Amino acid sequence: MGSTRADRSATGAGKSKPRRSRTSSEEVQASPSATSTPPTPTYAATNGRKRVVVGISGASGAAYATRLVEQLMLLGHEVHLVATEYGRQLLHDELNITRLDLAELCPSLKQDVPAAELKQMQSRFFVHPHKDVGAVIASGSFHHDGMVVIPCSSTALGYIATGSGSNLLARAAMVTLKERRTLVLVHRESPLSLIDIENMRQVTLAGGIVAPANPGFYLLPRSIDEIVDFVVGKCLDLLKIEHRLKVRWADRKAEIKRGRGGGSDSTGG
Repeated sequence: MGSTRADRSATGAGKSKPRRSRTSSEEVQASPSATSTPPTPTYAATNGRKRVVVGISGASGAAYATRLVEQLMLLGHEVHLVATEYGRQLLHDELNITRLDLAELCPSLKQDVPAAELKQMQSRFFVHPHKDVGAVIASGSFHHDGMVVIPCSSTALGYIATGSGSNLLARAAMVTLKERRTLVLVHRESPLSLIDIENMRQVTLAGGIVAPANPGFYLLPRSIDEIVDFVVGKCLDLLKIEHRLKVRWADRKAEIKRGRGGGSDSTGG
């Protein structure tokens, strides 16, 4: 997808007061911004449930985003999703997704999860329009446990690094940095220009984490899904969320010792 689908900053978006989000096809249910008072602080301290913001921008890699959302739902956490205009185009082009609906983003949930449990998951899933800079995730008083922009285009990287973006994804990311919370940018574009490298440096200095979508192959993946899982598992690690996705070199070494899979007992160097 590359630069032709890079995100463009929403024009004319000034600082606005929190307001009720309009009902649209991209909302699974009423956004939390529909309330005058932000939701209560993170659940992690009380019952282990975490609240995670997921941003989708216009770099190829839609499967990374949907798999992350799916895993967060299965693990019992709360997700707040925002996709830019080109992020939505990406979902359509790569996965034929036309609506930001949990069942459409993660069809396996509808197939494998009982209806009652799926309904409970939907109560933990919120979608925010990317032009609604007054949405609750744009407020520092909205407590969450981290934000992941996945995939992250070079354009999204740039406006986050410089604090110049005017859409909701940019605002939510900048607030995450401001509040010293975990921000993970899963940059996917290649090769890198010096501008990209300097923007990564700036984000890192501000406390963010740049985690390129570079899967490891020492686990000998047998499918695209397993390659995707490697990247998603790294994101969950950075959010300090326990999971069962295969990302550990120690697990691979154990397989080698048991005589399974073959291969060299080395990751390179």
